[in-house]
Amino acid sequence: MSDAALLMDRMYRRQRHIYDLTRKYYLLGRDSAIASLRPRPGEAVLEIGCGTGRNLVAVARRFPEARVFGLDVSSEMLVSARAAIRRAGVEPRVALAQGDATAFDPQALFGRAGFDRVLVSYALSMIPPWREALAQAIEVVVPGGALEIVDFGDQAGLPAFLRAALRRWLAAFDVTPRDALKPEIASLAAARGAKARVVALYAGYAVRATVERPPLPASARSVWTGRSAGP
Repeated sequence: MSDAALLMDRMYRRQRHIYDLTRKYYLLGRDSAIASLRPRPGEAVLEIGCGTGRNLVAVARRFPEARVFGLDVSSEMLVSARAAIRRAGVEPRVALAQGDATAFDPQALFGRAGFDRVLVSYALSMIPPWREALAQAIEVVVPGGALEIVDFGDQAGLPAFLRAALRRWLAAFDVTPRDALKPEIASLAAARGAKARVVALYAGYAVRATVERPPLPASARSVWTGRSAGP
């Protein structure tokens, strides 16, 4: 097991039982990011850092004709995710796998070369090598697909004392807002010929971003398809 997996398992072995009850009050913008996915029937949606499965269940319910995949480095979180998915009755359409967000093989884990939609929700702020995770997230989006991101922002519009208090509180949970997220998204998107949009929410408390990869010519699309695989 990797160091990252051990760290996350230690952190969430107990927290996972109350995670969704507590986080719903301050992980803002998650549902708007989910709504923006808009997969077409039969398309595949991957959440990187799926945690307890809360977002996976929401995606499966909102888009019942999509196929849903979840990746997390923590085996403890995946225990909760499997239980949540089972309770929601969406188990046949959701596949889970344990893997490192910075370097996972979608073909080996899910039998797919890529995904039509990828969601990263409040995960980059918890991954020390977040730039590598962001690059990987963009890489597994199929041409013509999109990556949706929501996370803590730079809080630039908040009063200085409130921003400092928020940063100290987040640090207690090993959460670090990525102040360089916007230029990093722009740089990675430009390198791949993709289009990026980044919007600050709630005076910079949170940030929403979309990266859209350009489609390939029809003759080249078969390289990226894997629609017979998966749940």
